[in-house]
Amino acid sequence: MLLTLYILLALFLLGLVAAVAGWWRNRRLPAGEPVLNPVDMECCGQHEVCEKESLLAALSKQIEYYNDEELDRFRGRPSDTFSVDETEEFREILYTMRSDEVAGWVRSLQLRGVEIPDGVKDEVLMIVGERRGL
Repeated sequence: MLLTLYILLALFLLGLVAAVAGWWRNRRLPAGEPVLNPVDMECCGQHEVCEKESLLAALSKQIEYYNDEELDRFRGRPSDTFSVDETEEFREILYTMRSDEVAGWVRSLQLRGVEIPDGVKDEVLMIVGERRGL
């Protein structure tokens, strides 16, 4: 009985230490910024998803345009503030490009500070997921 009590106490203390460590770590990380690891330009084949094609990899800071220069007027605008017509503008560009260009297009928009409208995000994720075979 005493051994069980010691085990439960040890588990409780371990959980408490883990909670405090997690809270402390989250306080030190900048809010809203993903932690990105630098990756090579070539895929090494050791990952389930090639980091070269990752939306968050941000391999290059060079902005590539996909005949979508007009979207720069939406820079800095929150994704939930787009009208139906503006959302359709994003959707039209999305569906006129090849599926292998979508991840690069999203990365380009991120680098330009243009958020994708909420109504198009699911479609983008579906296309990228299909492309990667997820």
